[in-house]
Amino acid sequence: MQINILITFIISLLLGVFLNNFFIKRPLKFLVKKANISAIRFSTQSKPIFGGVGFYVVFIIMVIVALFILQNEIYQTSEYKSIILVVTLSFIMGLADDVISTPPSFKFIVQFLCAFIFIFNGIYIQISPNEWYNYIITVLWVVGIMNSINMLDNMDAVTALTSFSIIGGAALFAVIFDSEISTFMGLVLISTSAALISFLFYNWHPSKMYMGDNGSQFLGAILALVGIVFYWNAVPIGDFQYGYNLKQVLIVASAFIVPLSDTTTVTINRLLRKQSPFVGGRDHTTHHLFYLGLSVRWVGIVLFLINSVGVVLALYLINTGGSLNYKYLLYFAAYPIMVFLFLYINTKITKQK
Repeated sequence: MQINILITFIISLLLGVFLNNFFIKRPLKFLVKKANISAIRFSTQSKPIFGGVGFYVVFIIMVIVALFILQNEIYQTSEYKSIILVVTLSFIMGLADDVISTPPSFKFIVQFLCAFIFIFNGIYIQISPNEWYNYIITVLWVVGIMNSINMLDNMDAVTALTSFSIIGGAALFAVIFDSEISTFMGLVLISTSAALISFLFYNWHPSKMYMGDNGSQFLGAILALVGIVFYWNAVPIGDFQYGYNLKQVLIVASAFIVPLSDTTTVTINRLLRKQSPFVGGRDHTTHHLFYLGLSVRWVGIVLFLINSVGVVLALYLINTGGSLNYKYLLYFAAYPIMVFLFLYINTKITKQK
């Protein structure tokens, strides 16, 4: 297994660098750019948006390699089929929005469909003995995270770094502690981590390319999946005690603290101003860190470090199993609460430049 992981990582990293370098060197007439260039963004939307194409090609190559490595072990499983279908739907939906600027309703329909595909194939959040409650939470999670990652993609390197902390942390934990996640899921984590690293070479400020909606929706689907399989369901719940439910929530809140804080902050502030949360603007937590005085590069670094600390806390909670008394979980709640309050309050005290 270790050699397979190493091979997958190296192939994915080299392939990602090759693809991004290939795309960036194409003549201007071949570059795919945002159709809706008039939308309110932090910086220009005229740069190529091939990042997501690179993610998806690396993913498909990984799927093909996995067939040869694992053979009959995976290709007939519902997990294998559902992941390929959901990731493909998400990528195509995002690419369509990039190219022809689709209405928000189209996104929501595809996102709900992705959630239903996961549930139908047995991939859903297990937090209650009531299955319908689990299904509802899963739908809200999938749709919420896919939109959250799309909203977070508003400044160079921020989304790629944040996603890498979540996916890379899960991949590292799975390798070191021999996690019970499937071999195919492990390969998904490794290949996506490598693809993110290769993309960061071109997305680091000042960026040469963006990931586009095709990339943010791809990552949203992957992160929703990783959140369910690795973070939400990391705690085996037999009798659904309150303490274990709290542990699940804290694991997810810590590991996804940056995207959850940004989406929650933007939604609250825009609703207070009687604006739609789904319209672009320069009022994200990322922007307000810039208004605070951080450079664009340091905004990405700071948010990466903040989310990485949250991932470490989440992994610690996962690794403790049932040995940690749930009364002590309240201490772990301090970190995500403090991060959210800091990012939210900062949007109230800094002014747009």
